[in-house]
Amino acid sequence: MLASPAALHLLLPAPPPPHYHHLAFALPHPAPPLHVSLQRAGAACSRRARRRAPRHGSARASAAVAAETSDSGPAKFSVRIPVGDREILVETGHIGRQASASVMVTDGETILYCSVCLSDTPNDPADFFPLSVHYQERLSAAGRTSGGFFKREGKAKDHEVLVCRLIDRPLRPTMPKGFYHETQILSWVFSYDGIHSPDCLAITAAGIAVALSEIPNKETIAGVRIGLINDQFVINPTTEQMERSELDLMMAGTDSAILMIEGYCDFLTEAKLLQAVETGQVAIREICKAVDVLVQNCGKKKMVDAIDLPPPELYRHVEDISGDELVKALQIKEKIPRRKALSTLEEKVITILSEQGYVSKDGSSVATESLADIVEDEDEDEVIVDGEVDEGDVHIKPVSRKPPRQLFSEVDVKLVFKEVSSKFLRRRIVEGGKRSDGRSPWELRPINSQCGLLPRAHGSALFTRGETQSLAVVTLGDYQMAQRIDNLVDTEESKSFYLQYSFPPSCVGEVGRIGAPSRREIGHGMLAERSLEQILPPEEDFPYTIRVESTITESNGSSSMASVCGGCLALQDAGVPIKFPVAGIAMGLVLDTQEFGGDGSPLILSDITGAEDASGDMDLKVAGNENGITAFQMDIKVVGITLPVMEQALLQARDGRQHILNEMSKCSPLPSKALSPHAPLIHVMKVKPSKVNLIIGSGGKTIKSIIEETGVDAIDTGDDGTVKITARDLSSLEKSKTIIANLTMVPKVGEIYRNCEIKSIAPYGAFVEIAPGREGLCHISELSSSWLAKAEDAYKVGDRIDVKLIEINDKGQLRLSCRALLPDANPESNSKQQTSGSTKEKAPQKDDLIKMTTRRPRRKKQSESEASAAENATTTTLEKSTAAPASSQGSETAKK
Repeated sequence: MLASPAALHLLLPAPPPPHYHHLAFALPHPAPPLHVSLQRAGAACSRRARRRAPRHGSARASAAVAAETSDSGPAKFSVRIPVGDREILVETGHIGRQASASVMVTDGETILYCSVCLSDTPNDPADFFPLSVHYQERLSAAGRTSGGFFKREGKAKDHEVLVCRLIDRPLRPTMPKGFYHETQILSWVFSYDGIHSPDCLAITAAGIAVALSEIPNKETIAGVRIGLINDQFVINPTTEQMERSELDLMMAGTDSAILMIEGYCDFLTEAKLLQAVETGQVAIREICKAVDVLVQNCGKKKMVDAIDLPPPELYRHVEDISGDELVKALQIKEKIPRRKALSTLEEKVITILSEQGYVSKDGSSVATESLADIVEDEDEDEVIVDGEVDEGDVHIKPVSRKPPRQLFSEVDVKLVFKEVSSKFLRRRIVEGGKRSDGRSPWELRPINSQCGLLPRAHGSALFTRGETQSLAVVTLGDYQMAQRIDNLVDTEESKSFYLQYSFPPSCVGEVGRIGAPSRREIGHGMLAERSLEQILPPEEDFPYTIRVESTITESNGSSSMASVCGGCLALQDAGVPIKFPVAGIAMGLVLDTQEFGGDGSPLILSDITGAEDASGDMDLKVAGNENGITAFQMDIKVVGITLPVMEQALLQARDGRQHILNEMSKCSPLPSKALSPHAPLIHVMKVKPSKVNLIIGSGGKTIKSIIEETGVDAIDTGDDGTVKITARDLSSLEKSKTIIANLTMVPKVGEIYRNCEIKSIAPYGAFVEIAPGREGLCHISELSSSWLAKAEDAYKVGDRIDVKLIEINDKGQLRLSCRALLPDANPESNSKQQTSGSTKEKAPQKDDLIKMTTRRPRRKKQSESEASAAENATTTTLEKSTAAPASSQGSETAKK
C-alpha cells in the first residue's frame, strides 16, 4: 500500500521546508511485503477489454500533484544503503520525472542514472516479456571524449553488452506472465572516479527503478560484486582491489533467493564459491530491505489489472487434444524430427481451437457459443426441443441443439501449447526418470573429438557432444593482432587472448540473419574466453597473441561449453603450453517435482539439451577441471533457488567435467602440441632501456632498415627494454637478433673486433665502426707500428681493419688500436696501454638476451625478482669472427 504524502512526515526528525518534501532516512525494521498478490489478476475484467487497456493513471496523477506543491523544485527522496565497507546513495523524484521511474545511484564519485519506461498500450501476447535494456558508459564521465572521427558514443561496446545482459537476466524471471507492455530500461554512467566500478551498480539501479515503477514485478532485486583478497571476501571491491582478487563474481537476487551469478576465478573449489555466494546473498538481502522501504514511501501503484492471461480452461483443452500424440512426440530422440512432430501437432491444436472450435468430450461447456453458431441458429426454423405441441396440435419431432463450440485466439493457443509441452516434458523426466533422448538425469551424451582438421590453420579441433558441435580454430600472432579496448580509463589496454563465438542459423537447421554478433554470441564468447584464460601460460613463456574462433556447426544445448572443450583441444593442437586441460558442462533443474509425482526434492540434470533448457528452471554452466572452477554462469527462470540446490548442482557438475575430460583424452587424432610450420616465430629479448633509442633510430629509420634488410614481419620495442621480433622463418629471425645485439652491445676494454670498416678519416686518426651504430677513434699513433704523417697515407674510407678496444673515457667514447694487434708491436708499450686503459675502463656488461613480457593485462607476468636476476646474468665476452662478413654484423642504423 502506498503511503500518502502526509505520512512521509512521520519518518523525518523535523518538518521539512514548506512546499518541499525531501526524505532521507536510515534503515528501519524489515519492511513488510511490498507487492500485491497476482493470482487473482486473470478474473479482474474481460480479457479482450484488458488487452488494450491504457496504463493506470493514479500513480502519475499523485506524482504530478506532489510536483505542483513544490515551489522550489520537484520532490526528492533519498536513502543511504550500507554495501560492504561503505554506503551507496539512492535518489529519486528530482530527475527524469516523466519516466515511469528513474533513480540516481552514487558510489564514491561514480554516479549512474537509470530510467524505466512503459508503452501506453500492450503488445500482442507472446511467450517472452518485451523487455529491452541499454547500458552506456559516457566517456565524459571520466573527462574524455571519443578519439574517432565522430565525437560521440556509437554502438554498444562488448563490455557494455555484457552489462546489459547482467541487468536483463535477473529481472526477467521476476516479471509476471501476461504483462505485455513493452518495457525499456536505460542506464548511463554520468560520472566515474576510476575506483568504484559502475557495472555492479547498474544491476541494483535497474532493480530499484523497476520496483518504483508501475511494472507489477514479483520481487525487488539487487546486485553486487564479490572479490576474494587474501582469503577474505570483499563486497563491491574497488578497481585496485580487483587487481589482487582471485575471484570476480557478479550476482543478483532477491531478499530470499539467488537469481543470477556470473564470473571467473583461478581454479576455485566449489565450497569456496558457495561461501562467496552466501556472502553476496547477505549483502543483497540488506539492499532489498532498504529498497522496499523506499518503494513504500514513493513507489507507484502496480498495474496488476493490465495482466492478460489465457483462459484457465484452455490449458485443459490443449491437453485433451494433444494428449498421447504429445507424449509420443516428446519421446523422439533426434532434435529435428522431434521439432517437426511438435510443430505439426501444434498446427493441429491451433486449427481445432482457433478455427473449427472445441467441443468438449462430455458435450457440456461453460463457455459461450461461437458467433457462427449463433447466426446459424437464428436462420433455422423454430424447434421444440422438449416434445411439446403448439396450439394447432401439430406434433413436432424433438431435435437436439448443436453442442457449443469454443474458439480461442491463435496467440493464446500457442502460448498454452508451449506451456503444456514443457509440463509434459518435466513430468516424463520426474515420473519416468528418462529424458527425451533416453538418458538418466545425471547421464551425459556421447562425446567425440578430433584435432588437426584444417592443415593451414595454426590449430584446430572438432568437438561433438550429442547433437552439439563446435569447430574451434586457433590463430597465433604478434602484438599487432592484440585486441585493443577503449574504456573509461584514459589508458591503452589490449588483450593478447580473446575468443570469438559464432552461432549461425544453420546450426539449428533454420534460415536467419547473418551480420554483426548478437548479444547472446558476445556473452557466450566471453564466458568461454574466461573459462580458458586461466590455463594459458605466462607471456614470458609464450609471447604470442592468441585468437580462438568457435563456430557452432550443430546446436542442441550447451554450445558455449562445447566451445570451451573444443577451444582447449585447439590450443593444444596449436602448440600452446597450457597448464591443465579444462572442460565445461551445462546443468538444468526441475525445482517442483512434487507436482509431477516426485518426492518434492529438486531434480538436477547434467548436460542439458535445448528443450530441457527451455522447459527447465535453471541453466548453470560451469567450466574447469576436477580440482576447481575457472568460470561459471547461472540463470534462473523461477523466482530464485537456494544455496543447498546450488551446492548439489555444482557437485554434480564436477563429476560431469571429469567424465568429459576423460573423453577428451581419447581425441583421435591427438593434438600435435607443437607450433605449426605456418605459425609465425616470435623471439623476445631484453636490452637496457637506454639502448632502445639505438634500435629505433631517428624517426624510426634504424628499425625500418632492420626490418627491410632481414625480412622479419615486425619488431616491437618497449620502454622497459623489451624487444619482440616476429618472423616467418628462422634465418631472418637470427639475422635481426644479431643486428640488434650488436646495436645494443656494451663494449669492454680488451675486446678485439675483426674486419671493421673505417667510416671516416680525420687529421688525428680514423673513426672505425666496431658494430652497427658504434664507432671509436683509432688515433694516428695507433694505426701503424711506424710513424705516419697523415692517416690517409696508410688507409682510406671503406677499408677494413682489425682493432682492439684499449680505453673507454668518462664520456663513453671508445679508443681503439690497430697497432696493438700487429706482430711487431712493442710488448711493453702495449702492456702500458692496456694497464692505462684498464684504469679508465667502464665495466657495464653486455646485455643478456632473455624472454620478457610486453603486454598482457590478465595473463600472469614474471616476478620482479626473477626479471632482475635474469637481467644481471653473466655473459661471455663478445668477439667477432674473422670470417664473418661485414653484412652479417648489421645494417645502417641510427648512431648513438
